[in-house]
Amino acid sequence: MTRLHDVSKRAFASDNHAGAHPEMLQAIVDANGGHQSAYGADDYTARLREVMKTQFGERTEVFPVFNGTGANVTALTALLPRWGGVVCARTAHLENDEGGAPERMTGLKLLTVDTPDGKLTPDLIDRQAWGWGDEHRAQPLAVSITESTELGTIYTVDEIRSIADHAHHLGMKVHMDGARISNAAAALGVSVRALTSDAGVDILSFGGTKNGMLYGEAIVVLDPAAADGLKFLRKMTMQLASKMRFVSAQLLALLADDLHLRSAAHANAMAARLRSALVAAEPVGLTFTQPTEANAVFASLSNEAADRIRSKFAFYDWDRAAGQVRWMCAFDTTEDDVDAFAAAIIEELSG
Repeated sequence: MTRLHDVSKRAFASDNHAGAHPEMLQAIVDANGGHQSAYGADDYTARLREVMKTQFGERTEVFPVFNGTGANVTALTALLPRWGGVVCARTAHLENDEGGAPERMTGLKLLTVDTPDGKLTPDLIDRQAWGWGDEHRAQPLAVSITESTELGTIYTVDEIRSIADHAHHLGMKVHMDGARISNAAAALGVSVRALTSDAGVDILSFGGTKNGMLYGEAIVVLDPAAADGLKFLRKMTMQLASKMRFVSAQLLALLADDLHLRSAAHANAMAARLRSALVAAEPVGLTFTQPTEANAVFASLSNEAADRIRSKFAFYDWDRAAGQVRWMCAFDTTEDDVDAFAAAIIEELSG
């Protein structure tokens, strides 16, 4: 097949714009050939179960799925009865970027909370954690946090533990949308286990696609008593891959030799480089709206300037009414990419 795109063109719109890491493609090649049992009864998925226990603890159960929305929806369906409510930040991917799937597909209610930085706290959770026994209100039975958050900020281990302790005290369970958990772990210099099972998280949507996988994520059950029926729910929510070995093989490659942390650390470093270049140049009309803690830079500039810069490098408006944009770096973002993008921004705002 003839290549249809210009491989020299670079974007800062999303880490989903990046291609697959070469090691992911090699993992698929290595898993190919011959016959393997379908629907997860294969050697690669069996090995993945063992590896996930070394990453998260002996009680861990893993369910590979196709995508992040599928992971979140299926995990929450297993976590709660249909009358349950899930407390989350108003900026959460669950609320804003999944087409209503968490509520439409599960029957659950998202109970959103405004936050200045995308992060929940015990006090913020309490704004929605009430009304138990009231038949007129969805019952707040879970908290969902995103690591790193949709605003590019990071929960520390202590912050997650505080949330989990508070939620469990209230009889609630804790779900983590970990689409970018490796970016958070790399930034903090801790393991993914420290941010999850050791901190009290009950179930995790473990991200792969934003960190170099061709496709695929995993639902990681950290407390088997907290989730029920995933074996059946994964099929019902259309997330059961027949040729699962190719998802599991990629997850194995991602976890081998800490590739997920190394790739995430690189993306984080590129975001820090971009911010540093812009801070040093002090272009007129540019301000930063969030700290750069992982692989995202949030900034504010005029819509007109943003549109002109976007003619050279793709990126998304985060809040066009407020002139807020998001610039994302990925595992394959290079220093030259960052320097060229920063130069384009500085040139536009200096003209």
